[in-house]
Amino acid sequence: MHYIGLLFGIYVFLTIGIYHYLIVALEKRFGTWPWAAFLVIGLACIYLAVTSATEVGSMWWGYNSFVNLWSVKEMFDQHRRAQ
Repeated sequence: MHYIGLLFGIYVFLTIGIYHYLIVALEKRFGTWPWAAFLVIGLACIYLAVTSATEVGSMWWGYNSFVNLWSVKEMFDQHRRAQ
């Protein structure tokens, strides 16, 4: 699995783009309340990263935890930008 880093890089690139669009669309439609869902998902991903049986799984869950937790901040930042 020497290509795992390349695949993970592609995954990171795609999720950053998807989450950017998701934050903008959710804030526009629902306001800031979806921050709670990002928080719950982020905390669940932290748990899964810590309890993962493999390093690759821990890396994947760890990244997902931070992208979701960062989205909590971005949800409120987007609200300020949209005003």
